[in-house]
Amino acid sequence: MSSAEWVKIPKPQGYNCFACGTANPIGLHLEFFRAGNSVCSEITIGKNHAGWENISHGGIISTLLDEVMSWTILYFKRVFFLTRKMEVKYIKPVLVGTALTVKGTLDEVSETDNRIKVRAEIRDDRGVLLAKGSGEFVLVNKEDLPHVFDGSNREILTMIEQLPPL
Repeated sequence: MSSAEWVKIPKPQGYNCFACGTANPIGLHLEFFRAGNSVCSEITIGKNHAGWENISHGGIISTLLDEVMSWTILYFKRVFFLTRKMEVKYIKPVLVGTALTVKGTLDEVSETDNRIKVRAEIRDDRGVLLAKGSGEFVLVNKEDLPHVFDGSNREILTMIEQLPPL
């Protein structure tokens, strides 16, 4: 699927989230798109997010995978959640300045214990797989939102309600 077939997913403005927030001056400022049964983002990592010279920091790669998996859940399941655990496999060095596509796909949804499994991958502009990850996320019930978030729960619910139709 080409990026011409991607549908932009709106996100709230003004948040300081390192990965997707619009108000974080040193953040990644990720935008997300629905691409069939996946959620995708594109980014070119700059020198300020490097580890070893000219290689993207592994924590940034992990952040990209976690964030696209999170937005995959937000978009397709319309619920809020927290990351329970995550596994990352670094396959090839991710060079600074390389155009990347990050893609997340739902893997398994368990209705009995409120968990969702998602997988993600990062590919370069030639389609070469550079890193992949899987995560397990636990759902946060609407009633529990005030205990988890200080006052932002209404904004979280509004954001979920305003997502475009599936």
